[in-house]
Amino acid sequence: MIPDELRKVLEKQQYAFIGRHSAIKICYWTKKSLLDEGVCYKQQFYGIKSHRCCQMSPSIGFCPNRCIFCWRPIEYTIGSVLPDKNVDDPDELIKNAIAMQRRQLIGFKGNPKTNMKKFAEAMEPMHFAISLAGEPTAYPKLAELIEKLHGLGKTTFVVSNGMFPDRLAEINPTQLYVSISAPNEELFKKISQPQLRNGWDLLMKSLNVLRQKRDKTRTTLRITLIKGWNMVEPENYAELIKLAKPLFVEVKAYMHVGFSSYRLSPTNMPFHQDVKEFAELISAESGYRFIDENSASRVVLLMEKDFEGRIMRFE
Repeated sequence: MIPDELRKVLEKQQYAFIGRHSAIKICYWTKKSLLDEGVCYKQQFYGIKSHRCCQMSPSIGFCPNRCIFCWRPIEYTIGSVLPDKNVDDPDELIKNAIAMQRRQLIGFKGNPKTNMKKFAEAMEPMHFAISLAGEPTAYPKLAELIEKLHGLGKTTFVVSNGMFPDRLAEINPTQLYVSISAPNEELFKKISQPQLRNGWDLLMKSLNVLRQKRDKTRTTLRITLIKGWNMVEPENYAELIKLAKPLFVEVKAYMHVGFSSYRLSPTNMPFHQDVKEFAELISAESGYRFIDENSASRVVLLMEKDFEGRIMRFE
Protein backbone atom coordinates (compact mmCIF):
# COMPACT_ATOMS: atom_id res chain seq x y z
CA MET A 1 0.00 0.00 0.00
CA ILE A 2 3.02 2.29 0.51
CA PRO A 3 4.70 3.54 -2.69
CA ASP A 4 8.35 2.51 -3.00
CA GLU A 5 9.55 6.13 -3.01
CA LEU A 6 7.80 6.91 0.29
CA ARG A 7 8.97 3.62 1.83
CA LYS A 8 12.58 4.46 0.98
CA VAL A 9 12.24 7.95 2.49
CA LEU A 10 10.79 6.56 5.72
CA GLU A 11 13.23 3.67 6.04
CA LYS A 12 16.08 6.17 5.65
CA GLN A 13 14.55 7.92 8.69
CA GLN A 14 14.66 4.59 10.57
CA TYR A 15 10.97 3.71 10.28
CA ALA A 16 10.51 -0.07 10.34
CA PHE A 17 7.45 -1.45 8.57
CA ILE A 18 5.31 -4.02 10.37
CA GLY A 19 2.50 -4.28 7.83
CA ARG A 20 1.24 -2.98 4.50
CA HIS A 21 0.62 0.50 5.94
CA SER A 22 1.94 0.28 9.50
CA ALA A 23 5.32 0.97 11.07
CA ILE A 24 7.24 1.58 14.27
CA LYS A 25 10.18 3.85 15.00
CA ILE A 26 12.33 3.73 18.11
CA CYS A 27 11.80 6.99 19.96
CA TYR A 28 14.73 9.24 20.79
CA TRP A 29 13.72 9.10 24.47
CA THR A 30 13.56 5.30 24.49
CA LYS A 31 17.21 5.26 23.47
CA LYS A 32 18.14 7.96 25.98
CA SER A 33 16.38 6.11 28.79
CA LEU A 34 18.20 2.85 28.04
CA LEU A 35 21.46 4.76 28.50
CA ASP A 36 20.18 6.52 31.65
CA GLU A 37 20.53 9.86 29.87
CA GLY A 38 16.98 11.14 30.34
CA VAL A 39 13.32 10.27 29.82
CA CYS A 40 10.36 11.53 27.82
CA TYR A 41 8.14 14.19 29.32
CA LYS A 42 5.32 11.63 29.28
CA GLN A 43 7.21 9.67 31.93
CA GLN A 44 7.63 12.83 33.99
CA PHE A 45 3.98 13.87 33.62
CA TYR A 46 2.15 10.54 33.58
CA GLY A 47 4.52 7.77 34.67
CA ILE A 48 4.94 6.09 31.28
CA LYS A 49 8.26 4.22 31.16
CA SER A 50 10.22 5.58 28.20
CA HIS A 51 12.32 2.43 27.79
CA ARG A 52 9.17 0.29 27.51
CA CYS A 53 7.35 2.51 25.01
CA CYS A 54 6.63 1.40 21.44
CA GLN A 55 6.03 4.31 19.09
CA MET A 56 3.88 3.09 16.20
CA SER A 57 1.37 4.00 13.51
CA PRO A 58 -1.27 1.87 11.78
CA SER A 59 -1.77 4.50 9.07
CA ILE A 60 1.56 5.60 7.61
CA GLY A 61 0.95 7.93 4.68
CA PHE A 62 -2.74 8.49 5.42
CA CYS A 63 -3.95 11.79 6.89
CA PRO A 64 -6.74 14.27 6.06
CA ASN A 65 -4.56 17.28 7.04
CA ARG A 66 -1.35 18.68 5.63
CA CYS A 67 -0.08 20.51 8.73
CA ILE A 68 2.82 22.84 8.00
CA PHE A 69 4.53 21.84 11.26
CA CYS A 70 4.34 18.08 10.64
CA TRP A 71 7.69 16.25 10.64
CA ARG A 72 6.47 13.68 8.11
CA PRO A 73 6.69 14.17 4.31
CA ILE A 74 3.16 15.47 3.71
CA GLU A 75 4.05 15.78 0.03
CA TYR A 76 3.89 11.96 -0.14
CA THR A 77 0.47 11.64 1.50
CA ILE A 78 -1.40 8.72 -0.05
CA GLY A 79 -4.92 9.63 1.04
CA SER A 80 -7.10 10.81 3.90
CA VAL A 81 -8.41 7.48 5.14
CA LEU A 82 -7.65 3.77 4.71
CA PRO A 83 -10.22 1.52 3.01
CA ASP A 84 -12.42 -0.61 5.25
CA LYS A 85 -11.17 -3.84 3.66
CA ASN A 86 -7.77 -5.52 3.23
CA VAL A 87 -6.08 -3.57 6.00
CA ASP A 88 -3.49 -4.81 8.49
CA ASP A 89 -4.84 -7.22 11.10
CA PRO A 90 -4.59 -5.94 14.73
CA ASP A 91 -3.22 -9.23 16.09
CA GLU A 92 -0.52 -9.27 13.42
CA LEU A 93 0.32 -5.62 14.08
CA ILE A 94 0.86 -6.24 17.79
CA LYS A 95 2.97 -9.34 17.19
CA ASN A 96 5.04 -7.62 14.51
CA ALA A 97 5.43 -4.39 16.50
CA ILE A 98 6.85 -6.21 19.52
CA ALA A 99 9.15 -8.35 17.36
CA MET A 100 10.42 -5.33 15.43
CA GLN A 101 10.88 -3.30 18.61
CA ARG A 102 13.12 -6.07 19.99
CA ARG A 103 15.02 -6.29 16.72
CA GLN A 104 15.59 -2.52 16.56
CA LEU A 105 16.84 -2.37 20.15
CA ILE A 106 19.09 -5.44 20.12
CA GLY A 107 22.22 -3.38 19.47
CA PHE A 108 21.91 -1.83 22.93
CA LYS A 109 22.76 -5.24 24.40
CA GLY A 110 26.38 -4.77 23.37
CA ASN A 111 26.67 -1.18 24.54
CA PRO A 112 28.53 -0.96 27.88
CA LYS A 113 26.56 2.21 28.71
CA THR A 114 23.20 0.40 28.52
CA ASN A 115 21.22 -0.13 31.70
CA MET A 116 20.77 -3.89 31.34
CA LYS A 117 17.81 -4.06 33.71
CA LYS A 118 15.97 -1.55 31.52
CA PHE A 119 17.10 -3.42 28.39
CA ALA A 120 15.57 -6.66 29.65
CA GLU A 121 12.31 -4.82 30.41
CA ALA A 122 12.38 -3.09 27.00
CA MET A 123 12.18 -6.46 25.30
CA GLU A 124 8.54 -6.54 26.40
CA PRO A 125 7.12 -3.08 25.55
CA MET A 126 4.20 -2.17 27.80
CA HIS A 127 3.11 1.17 26.40
CA PHE A 128 2.02 1.87 22.83
CA ALA A 129 2.11 5.46 21.60
CA ILE A 130 -0.14 5.34 18.54
CA SER A 131 0.99 8.68 17.21
CA LEU A 132 4.04 8.20 15.03
CA ALA A 133 3.00 9.49 11.59
CA GLY A 134 -0.28 9.59 9.76
CA GLU A 135 -3.66 9.97 11.44
CA PRO A 136 -4.40 6.88 13.62
CA THR A 137 -8.18 7.24 13.29
CA ALA A 138 -7.73 6.78 9.52
CA TYR A 139 -7.25 3.07 10.38
CA PRO A 140 -10.68 1.38 10.48
CA LYS A 141 -9.66 -1.26 13.06
CA LEU A 142 -8.19 1.15 15.60
CA ALA A 143 -10.77 0.31 18.28
CA GLU A 144 -10.02 -3.39 17.91
CA LEU A 145 -6.25 -2.75 18.06
CA ILE A 146 -6.63 -0.78 21.29
CA GLU A 147 -8.88 -3.40 22.88
CA LYS A 148 -6.43 -6.19 22.06
CA LEU A 149 -3.49 -4.22 23.47
CA HIS A 150 -5.43 -3.59 26.68
CA GLY A 151 -6.29 -7.29 26.80
CA LEU A 152 -2.55 -7.98 26.91
CA GLY A 153 -2.11 -5.58 29.81
CA LYS A 154 -0.61 -2.81 27.65
CA THR A 155 -1.40 0.90 27.91
CA THR A 156 -2.16 3.12 24.92
CA PHE A 157 -1.90 6.78 23.97
CA VAL A 158 -3.69 7.94 20.82
CA VAL A 159 -3.01 11.37 19.33
CA SER A 160 -5.62 12.49 16.80
CA ASN A 161 -6.16 15.59 14.70
CA GLY A 162 -9.91 15.27 15.22
CA MET A 163 -10.95 14.96 11.59
CA PHE A 164 -12.84 11.67 12.12
CA PRO A 165 -15.08 12.31 15.16
CA ASP A 166 -17.22 9.20 14.57
CA ARG A 167 -14.16 6.94 14.77
CA LEU A 168 -12.87 8.92 17.74
CA ALA A 169 -16.13 8.08 19.50
CA GLU A 170 -15.43 4.35 19.01
CA ILE A 171 -12.11 4.23 20.85
CA ASN A 172 -11.15 4.25 24.53
CA PRO A 173 -7.36 4.29 24.81
CA THR A 174 -5.62 4.79 28.14
CA GLN A 175 -5.11 8.43 27.18
CA LEU A 176 -6.72 10.22 24.27
CA TYR A 177 -5.29 13.38 22.76
CA VAL A 178 -6.85 15.77 20.29
CA SER A 179 -4.43 18.26 18.76
CA ILE A 180 -5.36 21.81 17.91
CA SER A 181 -3.15 24.13 15.89
CA ALA A 182 -5.07 27.39 15.95
CA PRO A 183 -7.50 29.46 18.01
CA ASN A 184 -9.82 30.17 15.07
CA GLU A 185 -10.97 28.67 11.77
CA GLU A 186 -9.01 31.03 9.53
CA LEU A 187 -5.66 30.16 11.10
CA PHE A 188 -6.63 26.49 11.28
CA LYS A 189 -7.05 26.38 7.51
CA LYS A 190 -3.65 28.03 6.96
CA ILE A 191 -1.74 25.87 9.45
CA SER A 192 -3.44 22.46 9.29
CA GLN A 193 -4.48 22.72 5.63
CA PRO A 194 -7.42 20.31 5.98
CA GLN A 195 -8.28 18.36 2.86
CA LEU A 196 -11.85 17.95 4.08
CA ARG A 197 -13.98 21.01 3.35
CA ASN A 198 -15.63 21.03 6.77
CA GLY A 199 -12.44 20.42 8.74
CA TRP A 200 -13.11 23.02 11.44
CA ASP A 201 -16.63 21.68 12.04
CA LEU A 202 -15.24 18.15 12.31
CA LEU A 203 -12.69 19.36 14.86
CA MET A 204 -15.45 20.99 16.92
CA LYS A 205 -17.37 17.69 16.86
CA SER A 206 -14.25 15.88 18.06
CA LEU A 207 -13.86 18.32 20.94
CA ASN A 208 -17.41 17.42 21.97
CA VAL A 209 -16.49 13.73 21.71
CA LEU A 210 -13.48 14.39 23.95
CA ARG A 211 -15.77 16.00 26.50
CA GLN A 212 -17.97 12.88 26.53
CA LYS A 213 -14.94 10.60 27.06
CA ARG A 214 -13.96 11.98 30.48
CA ASP A 215 -15.22 8.95 32.42
CA LYS A 216 -13.84 6.38 29.97
CA THR A 217 -10.31 7.58 29.27
CA ARG A 218 -7.84 10.26 30.37
CA THR A 219 -8.44 13.14 27.98
CA THR A 220 -5.85 15.65 26.80
CA LEU A 221 -5.90 18.64 24.50
CA ARG A 222 -2.55 19.38 22.86
CA ILE A 223 -1.79 22.87 21.59
CA THR A 224 1.23 23.11 19.28
CA LEU A 225 2.68 26.62 19.30
CA ILE A 226 4.41 28.04 16.21
CA LYS A 227 6.12 31.38 16.76
CA GLY A 228 4.92 33.98 14.30
CA TRP A 229 1.83 31.93 13.43
CA ASN A 230 -0.52 30.89 16.20
CA MET A 231 0.69 32.35 19.50
CA VAL A 232 -2.30 34.68 19.55
CA GLU A 233 -5.79 34.86 21.08
CA PRO A 234 -5.25 32.87 24.28
CA GLU A 235 -8.88 33.62 25.14
CA ASN A 236 -10.02 31.66 22.07
CA TYR A 237 -7.80 28.69 22.96
CA ALA A 238 -9.49 28.86 26.37
CA GLU A 239 -12.91 28.64 24.71
CA LEU A 240 -11.83 25.48 22.86
CA ILE A 241 -10.60 24.05 26.15
CA LYS A 242 -13.94 24.82 27.79
CA LEU A 243 -15.71 23.09 24.92
CA ALA A 244 -13.60 19.91 25.17
CA LYS A 245 -13.25 20.03 28.96
CA PRO A 246 -10.18 17.74 28.96
CA LEU A 247 -8.47 16.57 32.13
CA PHE A 248 -5.16 17.90 30.83
CA VAL A 249 -3.88 20.49 28.38
CA GLU A 250 -0.38 20.22 26.95
CA VAL A 251 0.99 23.45 25.54
CA LYS A 252 3.98 22.44 23.43
CA ALA A 253 6.46 24.11 21.11
CA TYR A 254 6.67 23.28 17.44
CA MET A 255 9.98 21.47 16.93
CA HIS A 256 12.06 22.27 13.85
CA VAL A 257 12.68 18.65 12.82
CA GLY A 258 12.08 16.33 9.88
CA PHE A 259 10.33 17.62 6.80
CA SER A 260 8.85 20.59 8.66
CA SER A 261 12.27 22.21 8.30
CA TYR A 262 11.51 22.69 4.59
CA ARG A 263 8.33 24.63 5.41
CA LEU A 264 9.22 26.59 8.52
CA SER A 265 12.25 28.39 9.92
CA PRO A 266 14.13 27.67 13.16
CA THR A 267 12.81 31.05 14.33
CA ASN A 268 9.29 29.56 14.29
CA MET A 269 10.29 27.26 17.18
CA PRO A 270 9.41 28.98 20.48
CA PHE A 271 11.81 28.88 23.40
CA HIS A 272 10.55 27.13 26.51
CA GLN A 273 10.05 30.48 28.23
CA ASP A 274 7.84 31.58 25.31
CA VAL A 275 5.73 28.43 25.74
CA LYS A 276 5.50 28.92 29.48
CA GLU A 277 4.39 32.54 29.19
CA PHE A 278 1.72 31.73 26.61
CA ALA A 279 0.55 28.74 28.67
CA GLU A 280 0.12 31.09 31.63
CA LEU A 281 -2.13 33.30 29.48
CA ILE A 282 -4.23 30.27 28.53
CA SER A 283 -4.31 29.20 32.17
CA ALA A 284 -5.62 32.59 33.26
CA GLU A 285 -8.36 32.52 30.60
CA SER A 286 -9.39 28.88 31.05
CA GLY A 287 -9.00 28.29 34.78
CA TYR A 288 -6.72 25.29 34.15
CA ARG A 289 -3.82 25.15 36.61
CA PHE A 290 -0.12 25.02 35.75
CA ILE A 291 1.20 21.81 37.30
CA ASP A 292 4.38 20.78 35.48
CA GLU A 293 6.85 21.59 32.72
CA ASN A 294 9.68 20.02 30.77
CA SER A 295 12.16 22.45 29.24
CA ALA A 296 13.93 19.83 27.05
CA SER A 297 10.68 19.13 25.18
CA ARG A 298 9.45 22.73 25.59
CA VAL A 299 6.13 21.65 27.00
CA VAL A 300 3.91 22.84 29.85
CA LEU A 301 1.17 20.77 31.48
CA LEU A 302 -2.08 22.35 32.64
CA MET A 303 -4.69 20.42 34.60
CA GLU A 304 -8.37 20.94 35.24
CA LYS A 305 -8.70 22.52 38.68
CA ASP A 306 -11.36 20.02 39.80
CA PHE A 307 -9.08 17.07 38.98
CA GLU A 308 -7.36 17.39 42.36
CA GLY A 309 -6.95 14.10 44.20
CA ARG A 310 -7.42 11.78 41.21
CA ILE A 311 -4.58 9.41 40.32
CA MET A 312 -2.28 11.08 37.79
CA ARG A 313 0.43 8.52 37.29
CA PHE A 314 0.17 4.97 36.03
CA GLU A 315 2.51 2.27 34.85
